[in-house]
Amino acid sequence: MATVTIDRASGIPVAEETEQKFEYPGIPTTCDGAEAVVWVESRISQGSGAYPITSSTTMGGGFNAAMMNGQPNLWGDQLVFVEPESEHSAATFCEGFAVAGGRVTNFTSGQGLVLMKEVLYTIAGKRLPMVFNIGARALTSQGLNVHAGHDDVMSVADVGWGMLFARNAQEAGDLCLISRRAAEASQTPFMNVQDGFLTTHTVETVRLPELDFMKAYIGKPEDKLMNLMDPANPMMSGVVQNQDSYMKGKIAQRWYYDQVEPALREAFEEFYRNTGRRYDFVDAYRCEDAEFILVGMGSYMETAQATIDYLREKKGVKAGCLNVYCFRPFPSQAIIDALKNCTAFTIIERMDDPLSTTGNHLTREVKAAFCDAVGGQNGIEKIERLPRIYSGAAGLGSRDVRPGDIIAIFDNMVSDGQDFFCVGVKHPLALEVKEDPDLRPTGGFSMRGHSVGGFG
Repeated sequence: MATVTIDRASGIPVAEETEQKFEYPGIPTTCDGAEAVVWVESRISQGSGAYPITSSTTMGGGFNAAMMNGQPNLWGDQLVFVEPESEHSAATFCEGFAVAGGRVTNFTSGQGLVLMKEVLYTIAGKRLPMVFNIGARALTSQGLNVHAGHDDVMSVADVGWGMLFARNAQEAGDLCLISRRAAEASQTPFMNVQDGFLTTHTVETVRLPELDFMKAYIGKPEDKLMNLMDPANPMMSGVVQNQDSYMKGKIAQRWYYDQVEPALREAFEEFYRNTGRRYDFVDAYRCEDAEFILVGMGSYMETAQATIDYLREKKGVKAGCLNVYCFRPFPSQAIIDALKNCTAFTIIERMDDPLSTTGNHLTREVKAAFCDAVGGQNGIEKIERLPRIYSGAAGLGSRDVRPGDIIAIFDNMVSDGQDFFCVGVKHPLALEVKEDPDLRPTGGFSMRGHSVGGFG
């Protein structure tokens, strides 16, 4: 098996000898995360219902442009794009499109995702395997913010959808394709999540999936999907169920959810065999001998990875980081295996839920997994010791998470400091940043664009 490494210039997971060994290494280009998603969805989907909301607007706009330009999908179907009056109606359109056997997608963010929550339960309950592409956005609180936050996606973590998180534009496009294959194999809808603006609008070096590969990997819609509105095979949908039947139907859905993990694993493996780009439920970086590990999801885990190398090479700290690709189904055993031998680990999240005394959403899931591991319950292998667990809030509303912040988080673990903290702002809970090294590659430079406005 080829060795998989991370290309430092592009952040793309690649295998050695990718060009020679793998049939579909990807089409080299530069694009942002939104464009990578549009490349995939406008080729494999048949339609989209979406209402524009920052930072997902360019995804919906890109799909609409493909439709207006007469671009068919890979099977010659003319694309359909409908923009109703709200995100709730957009999700309802997608439900109807899928009930009739169509392959459909949606692009949304922030309040739009929360508004459609009612419909998301119904889509899952009817076993409609669509993919919604999310530009994760902070929800309006004391003020409106259109930038990156995970409180929108965490507010819908209980609706019965699979959820994958990308770190960069490459992963946003790849996971869009992977989530579609897993969704249709398990008859379970998926969300493909990337950080708003930080990934949706950041231009990077990317390898886009080839058209022939996408066509073979996903398959023709008519061969993969069921038309529940077929007059030759009529059925009732959306009925009222009372005490005699509702619980039976609800619990019976566990059969479908049992298929999600193996379907997703197969999708990861088949993707690697063809492209050389390997994905898994989690990605452990230098965790084998690590004493202290940082856990998280999304774009700031790339900063974390670069900082791990600095901590090891310059500070002598046995540091590692664990990126969580898959939040649903939650990969408890994989996370336990990666963390069980360390001294301590810290979970950072792009949100803050102060009334939870045990931490934010990812923190609660990880703690629950370790509780099962201590007791050897729920299929989790028993462990004999529990690492020290810390958690913190970072990057809310696209606040910078810099190498100095990551170093401060590791200093907090090494010194057995605060159980909960924040970084990036002045606050009594904030960790002190003592150094902030420039970890960009030699010759690298950064540019930042600023704008002020309320259109959203």
